[in-house]
Amino acid sequence: MTPRLPLVLATATAKARATARATATAAATVIALVAVGCSPVQPSGDTPGATSSAGQDVFGDPADPSQVKPGGTLTVALSADPDKLDPTLSRSLYSRYVFHTMCEKLYDLGPDAKVVPQLAIALPTVAPDGLSLTIPLRQGVKFADGGTFDSAAVKTTLERGLTLAGSARKSELGPISAVEAPDPNTVVIKLSKPFAPLTAALADRAGMVLSPAAITKLGANFSTAPACVGPFKFANRVAQNSIKVVKDPLYYDAAKVHLDAIEYRIITDSSIRSANLKAGDAQVADSLSSQDAPALQKDSTVSVLQSQSLGYQGVTINIANANGVGNPLKQLDTPIAKDPRVRQAFDLSIDRAALVKSIFNGLNTVACSPVSPKSEFTSDAAQVCPAHDPAKAKELLTAAGVSMPYKVSMITSNNPDSLRLAQALQAMVKDGGFELVIKPVEYASLLDQQDRGDFEILQLGWSGRVDPDANIFNFVGSTGSQNVAGYSSPEVDKLLTDARQATDKAQRVKLYGDVVTKLQQDEPLIYLYRQRNLTGVSKKLLGVKTYPDGVIRTAFAGFAK
Repeated sequence: MTPRLPLVLATATAKARATARATATAAATVIALVAVGCSPVQPSGDTPGATSSAGQDVFGDPADPSQVKPGGTLTVALSADPDKLDPTLSRSLYSRYVFHTMCEKLYDLGPDAKVVPQLAIALPTVAPDGLSLTIPLRQGVKFADGGTFDSAAVKTTLERGLTLAGSARKSELGPISAVEAPDPNTVVIKLSKPFAPLTAALADRAGMVLSPAAITKLGANFSTAPACVGPFKFANRVAQNSIKVVKDPLYYDAAKVHLDAIEYRIITDSSIRSANLKAGDAQVADSLSSQDAPALQKDSTVSVLQSQSLGYQGVTINIANANGVGNPLKQLDTPIAKDPRVRQAFDLSIDRAALVKSIFNGLNTVACSPVSPKSEFTSDAAQVCPAHDPAKAKELLTAAGVSMPYKVSMITSNNPDSLRLAQALQAMVKDGGFELVIKPVEYASLLDQQDRGDFEILQLGWSGRVDPDANIFNFVGSTGSQNVAGYSSPEVDKLLTDARQATDKAQRVKLYGDVVTKLQQDEPLIYLYRQRNLTGVSKKLLGVKTYPDGVIRTAFAGFAK
C-alpha cells in the first residue's frame, strides 16, 4: 500500500518537485502549441474576442446546520504564501482568502457579483450631486480585540487607507475629501468629485474595517497581529509555511460558525495540493491546475467548485518604474520600454487561443482586455483582440531598429503552472523575433521585485473586481498604487477619470472601450487569458463557496455529521 503524503512533507518537497515537473512538461507544451497551429483569435457569440465558456459555474451551497457537526480544524492548501495580512497594504489574492474569515467589509459580493451589505445594513444613500454617501452600520458588533465597531472605526480605517505610506487602497478610494461620523451608527463619506466605483471598492479590502486600538498599537506593523470583525480571529503565522485563525466568540453571528479553526498551509505544487486533498490531509485546495481538475472531477470523494474570473492573467512591461512604484517615474533605457512598437510586436507574437487550448485544457478563456465579458460595462470595443501575427511582429521590430532575436527577460512565480505558461510564451514569441529569458522566483520575491521595478517583463495576474475601474486604474493610471509598469498617459488618465465621475452607465461603457483601444496601442500590460477559479473541496466538508471574485469562502463551512 502506498503511504499517504503528509501535508508537512508535501510542503517541504513542493519546490523541488515544482521545478522538475515544469521542466518535464516543457517539451510537451511546445509540441502541443505547434499542433494547435497559429490561427487568429475568433470572436464567440455575443462576447467579441472571448472563447466560449469551458464549463458551468459551480459556486457551492451554504451548509445546512442540521447536517454539520460542530468543531474541528479545516486545512486549506494554498498555492502561494499571502503577503501582508494588512488590508491597507495587501496586494495578493491569497491574503483575501484569509481576510474573508477575519476581516469583514462594509459590503460583500453575492454569487451574482452584486454588492450586498455586510457590516453596513444597507447600500449607501448617494446625494443628488454625487458628492456624499451615507452608510448605516450594524450595531452591537465587536472587534476581535474587544473594541466596539462604530462609525469612528470606519472613519479611522478609511483615513488610514488614504494616508498610510505604501497604501494599496488610496487610488481605489478615489477623491474622498472627508469622512464624518455624525453618530456611532452612521458614516458619511464626502467627495471632491463624484466617484462611481466607491461602493464596489468598499466590497473589498478598502471596505475592511480595522480595530482602531490595533492600528494605534501596531501602526504599519498591523499585519503582525491583525484585529478586525470576523467569524475567526488571527492566531499565528509561520512564514512560508502556515497561517492559523480560530473561532472568535465575540463575533456578532458566532452561532453560524461551525469550525474551531482554519489552518492555511502553503503548497506551491498543484499536484501535491491535489494529492493532499485526495488523501484527506487537506479539505480544500485552491487554484487547481487545469491539468489536475478533470481527474478530480471524476473523484467520488471530491467536489470541484468553479467560477469564471472577473480578472485576468497577463504580462506587464516595465516602462518607467526604475525608482520603484509610488516614486517619480524614470524611463528605462531599453527598446521594449521606450518604443510601443516593440511591445506591440510582443503582443502579436502570442497566440492566446493556443495557450488556452493546449496549456489549460480549454478551461480558461482568451482575454485581451481588463474588462470582463461578463461585466455590465463591457462592449465590442472593450473585447477586441489583436490578431496573432508573428510576421507583422518582425516587421515592427525592424521598423523600431531592433536586431533579432531581441532578448528580453521575464520574471514569473516558480510554481509549475506559471513555469508551464512561461515556457509556452517563450516558444511562441520566438517566431515573432524575441528571445525570452525566464527568471522564476518565489511569489513573495516576485511581489517585492515588481514594487522595486526590478524587472523587464513581469508575468502576473489580477483576481478581478466587479467594477472595471478596480481592474484598470490601479495598474495603468499615472497615480495608480499598483502601476508597476510605470505607465503614464494623460489620455488614459482623462478617460479613466471621466469614467469614475460618470453617472450614466452608457457613458462609462463607451469610456472603458476607449481606454482599451488606447492601451492596445501603448501596451503597458498585455492581457492573455481569464482563468477559471478552480477549487477542490472534500465531500466531508459542507458550506464552502467560491464566487467570480476569486475568494474561497470557508468561514461558515463545517464537517458533515
